[in-house]
Amino acid sequence: MARVLLINPSYRGCYAGVKASIVDPIFPTLALATTAAAAEQRGHRVELLDLSHRPYDPAEIQARLRACSPDIVGVTATTPLMNQLRDISLMVKDLSGSIRVVGGGPHPSALPRETLLESHLDAVVVGEADVSFGELCDGADLRDIAGLVVRDGDATLATPPRAPIEDLDSLPIPAWHLFPLESYRRHFSRLFARRVPMVTAEFSRGCVFSCDFCASKVTLSGHHRKKSPERCAEEVGQMDRLGIREFQLADDVFTLDRRWAARVAEAVAATGVDMPWTCTNGIRVESADEGLFRALRRAGCYRVAFGLESGSNEVLRAFGKGGRASVEAAVRAVRAARRAGVESFGFFMLGLSADTERTMQQTIDFARSLPLDMLKFSRCVAFPGSAMFRDYARRGLIRSFDWDDYHIYSADRLFDHPGLDDETIVRYMGRAYREAILYNPRFFLRRLARGLRTGELLWDAYYLLRFSLMRETDHTPRARYYAPERWRRHDFSSSDWSPP
Repeated sequence: MARVLLINPSYRGCYAGVKASIVDPIFPTLALATTAAAAEQRGHRVELLDLSHRPYDPAEIQARLRACSPDIVGVTATTPLMNQLRDISLMVKDLSGSIRVVGGGPHPSALPRETLLESHLDAVVVGEADVSFGELCDGADLRDIAGLVVRDGDATLATPPRAPIEDLDSLPIPAWHLFPLESYRRHFSRLFARRVPMVTAEFSRGCVFSCDFCASKVTLSGHHRKKSPERCAEEVGQMDRLGIREFQLADDVFTLDRRWAARVAEAVAATGVDMPWTCTNGIRVESADEGLFRALRRAGCYRVAFGLESGSNEVLRAFGKGGRASVEAAVRAVRAARRAGVESFGFFMLGLSADTERTMQQTIDFARSLPLDMLKFSRCVAFPGSAMFRDYARRGLIRSFDWDDYHIYSADRLFDHPGLDDETIVRYMGRAYREAILYNPRFFLRRLARGLRTGELLWDAYYLLRFSLMRETDHTPRARYYAPERWRRHDFSSSDWSPP
């Protein structure tokens, strides 16, 4: 039996006190919950260290490492958290060279070779970690485990890729019981959730679409797989038994199969569990209909989020979301949700590859016109693993490979946009929040009506005050790292940016 410590880095630098931080998503991370469950199922002893709501503190991590005395340390990282992963890997190896250190998640999966060469990791788990990490904990030779990139002296070695997991019902229920659930109570946003503790759940994996800014396929593949409605209901029941009071669904394309989604809603409703939930992802506008929204509402879903991105059909087509996912379909979807009594949350991006000043203004006008209950703007960032990042890297447009710079509210220059300068994008970010929210009477009337209906009017006033005092973008604060001067360095000019 191996002793395993799984670490989720600090999120403090991802939002940096900007307006979007009022919906800062602080709750147990699904990646650690599923990985931990796979290791526990094989008989290993697993502990979790979730730093998401705390500052990055090397002393705290060192103390936990000594107390746990792990055989294996696993660290998950998105791109903005990659420098923390590098620092932790060095910290672990300083403690004991015999501890096996493994990285996983979106960034290591997108750049596995570069991640190894920049860190002191022994291996990177590419894609879904459930089986690969479990076999690693069992003590198998790293070269015999599919789905890894491993250190081979001063070089790297990739093992054969692991096929996506077809039978999701065969996986253990996520190990939410390992999280100190009550510790999140003071850190969650009342705009994001109604009840705590709250967790993230998944009922399906994979996305069949190809938006050029999205890198989700590097972890969950382009193959859509679904849990049975009965299994989904079982997971909701387990959440309730653990004292979890709300969940958000993380599926990329939950409504791709509308009949299955409706059956899931019926199965969840049949549990009789009083648990509100939201779809913060996964509602494609062209697959939305009022009947489905009503079924979701009966099952406890009170909010759906739409990745609306742009108010220009030209831009939607350019980045790969065009066709039926049009501006007109988005209008119908938001109105259908409203008629069904389900709140709607719209996500928008400025600085998409095909954006111009005209199309960014169209996006702002579009956001202002929709009857949304919440909306958020972000700068489009070319993240590793996305087609946009590969394209920009091949064209020499990437200006920073310092991963601390990579957050979607940054005012730093990460790359050269094909047609816009940084100052223009930042200026339109400010304009977006002013015109679509602060100077939008219809939005405030909707929030007022919602606040009176739900009894959350005082919370709305609190968050409005915070929102009005914050910036739209900011420079990334630097963490106080353990030993950045000893990090391994990599020359990214040697990287291969061809499509996988």
